[in-house]
Amino acid sequence: MENKHTLSDLRQMQSLPLSAKIRMTEYRIREWYEAFEGNVYVSFSGGKDSTVLLDIARRLYPDIEAVFVNTGLEYPSVRKFALSKENVTELRPRMNFKDVVIKYGYPIISKEVAQTIYEVRNSKSKDKTVLHRMKKLDGKATDKNGNLSRYNIPQWKFLLYAPFNISHLCCDSMKKKPSKLYEKAMKNQPIIATMADESFLRTTKWIKNGCNAFNLKRPQSNPMSFWTENDVLTYIHENNLEIAEAYGDIVVDQKEQIEGQMNLMDFLGDYTDCKFCTTGCKRAGCIFCLFGITQDLFRIYNLQKQEPKLADYVLRGGEFGESGMWQPSKEGMGYWFVLDWLATHGIKIPYENAEHYRDTYGTNRNRILLTIK
Repeated sequence: MENKHTLSDLRQMQSLPLSAKIRMTEYRIREWYEAFEGNVYVSFSGGKDSTVLLDIARRLYPDIEAVFVNTGLEYPSVRKFALSKENVTELRPRMNFKDVVIKYGYPIISKEVAQTIYEVRNSKSKDKTVLHRMKKLDGKATDKNGNLSRYNIPQWKFLLYAPFNISHLCCDSMKKKPSKLYEKAMKNQPIIATMADESFLRTTKWIKNGCNAFNLKRPQSNPMSFWTENDVLTYIHENNLEIAEAYGDIVVDQKEQIEGQMNLMDFLGDYTDCKFCTTGCKRAGCIFCLFGITQDLFRIYNLQKQEPKLADYVLRGGEFGESGMWQPSKEGMGYWFVLDWLATHGIKIPYENAEHYRDTYGTNRNRILLTIK
């Protein structure tokens, strides 16, 4: 199957003005809606991206259904915001996050990295897939032209030796499975607010399938694939759109102005080509997730400021299970140990009261210190 797009197509579309992107998104939503005769829904997380998508979709089809998967991993304000909207169907996963982590492992670094580590560690035979994964970790995988693959990740090979399990399967258990069961029961097809530039994997999928992927085993529409983060923030600002409290306010990026002075954009009311940012969370996805943490190092620290009780549950506790690997315990998720181990390998994710967690939950302390070092 030939690719629908090229990387240059994406870059050209991303460079278009927001007004053009909105029209293109509307066209793709209409195409999806008409193809399935209205049997579609908006996947609504309560986050800013899906809030924009729902706003655009309901300007076209006011009665379109939104579906919110209540995983228990959301910021409380995000959950409250999502469920405050009209015509929102709430789904819940069958497993809780703690059980998912114990069964599969912690979500670390990115889905691509976690999947590679998980499959290499858990394979019972050295098939072609596993051998390819190992080549990626060794930095030796090549593309069809014999050049070193852009998918190589030798910088993450040390994760193979982590004293805790690592996995990409959290999203599958907590979000995708409930959604798939809903789709099968209701015969509805999803419209999702993912954007291609969020990861290399999403870029690759967009190049291959385009925005409206009709031919996938699980068809899905991603009509905002060519949007950027700033497009989303600009849309929210221009339309005075309500978003979850966790994000704070949408403001002109401080880099664009002199501190303590009104900037020219505010004075003129013209925000063309302006860069925006949030005063609260940059992203308000699953608060226990460490995917994308290297681009958002203060995620846990900020969680401690905004939701101290939830942050404490994330950090505290932990124990070595029967397999000999670190895992959540009845006290908490044990992230303090995971963060400390990553720090010894150069991935320093700040969090407050580190000594408290080490001293309080460091049972079998000598073994833990030896493992971290």
